Amino acid sequence: MELTLLGTAAPEGLPRPGCPCAGCAASVGAHARAATAVLVDGVLLLDATPGAGAAAARAGHAPSGIRYVLPARPQESGPAGAELPGLPPPARLPAGHELAAASGHRVRAVPVDVPGTGYAVTGPDGPRALYLPPGAAPAGPAAEFPGGGEGADLADRAGEHPYEVVVADVLGRPEVLARLRASGAVGPGTDVIAVHLDHDDPLGAELARRCAAAGARVVPDGAAVLAGRPAPAPAVPRRTLVVGGTRSGKSLQAERRLEAYPDVVYAATGGSRDGDREWAHRVQLHRDRRPAHWRTVETGELLPLLAQDGPPLLIDCLAAWLADAMEQIDAEDETAWLGGDQQKLRARSAGLAAAVRETRRRVVLVSSEVGSGARPCSTRERRYRDELGWLNAAVGEACEEVLLVVAGQVLAVKG
Repeated sequence: MELTLLGTAAPEGLPRPGCPCAGCAASVGAHARAATAVLVDGVLLLDATPGAGAAAARAGHAPSGIRYVLPARPQESGPAGAELPGLPPPARLPAGHELAAASGHRVRAVPVDVPGTGYAVTGPDGPRALYLPPGAAPAGPAAEFPGGGEGADLADRAGEHPYEVVVADVLGRPEVLARLRASGAVGPGTDVIAVHLDHDDPLGAELARRCAAAGARVVPDGAAVLAGRPAPAPAVPRRTLVVGGTRSGKSLQAERRLEAYPDVVYAATGGSRDGDREWAHRVQLHRDRRPAHWRTVETGELLPLLAQDGPPLLIDCLAAWLADAMEQIDAEDETAWLGGDQQKLRARSAGLAAAVRETRRRVVLVSSEVGSGARPCSTRERRYRDELGWLNAAVGEACEEVLLVVAGQVLAVKG
């Protein structure tokens, strides 16, 4: 079964008509995209968009071959119910209903938690694909996370096997992908295609990195995806180090690398700092932003976590871990520092870097970049700056990917 992505953008396309924002200004040439529409084997059109017939022709499919137009978006978010020249009139399937097409395809309308309709398509030769409209998750009484619910129903109706292809709003609703993974509807071999891209999503290399981190890929308009044939797996780095300055957005960018997975262990190394209300407020902001199903472990003992097999691990952050390690020695005592304390601290940092190098689990680490500011005044602060620089370099060497976050923007330093 062949799925042709006639468009891959949000309903208004990219750039949005008349929008002056930076994202739209940059969405020109190769970055311009039409509203998402999926043509299945040249017969089924999922989502009716202006120019769909011409886009089908450019992709090598005669518009006259399209027999069914199945709107997925609500009518108010675009011309989902409008007549399109040269195409059959759109006809939305009621949620839960099935269509047995003359072409041999079977289509089931999937209820979603936003206005619109999802579609589960089974090809004549057996492969299955799932298409979800913008910002949508499968809806149902057991949509509670993780496992069960409409996600599990999707897997069961697919014959208790994952879908071969899932086309969904990966960046807008990454937790949906996590839910589908938890239910078994998305497996290791599922080809996940990110669509409904909008003007606040990244462009270029960072778009590809974000999608790959979620186990998905982004394709250009007009690309064909074959369900039932092995697809190239996204190159997901096992180890990623994210560094940045204060309030640069480094923690948010690190969390985005794992938010599409159903089970994540969040290792918070900063401790509770009893009585520090400002610190407690920072911690609460981080907790509120993280997915509710992530498990938080407050610890500075990172080596056992790295040595264990298990779900993805997010460590936030190395700077706090080092500060705690330095609390255990007197970094201002010149005699003790030169007499062996520095070597002990360096050995502990080297042990952590070695554990990162040897880990078998997916791990994302956060750290601060403090070497670009003014020279610290105190001996302790200077030594902390130097040791953190050494630790970042050692861990960065052990990682496949190192990302620098500046003003909320991600730069790939390695990988």
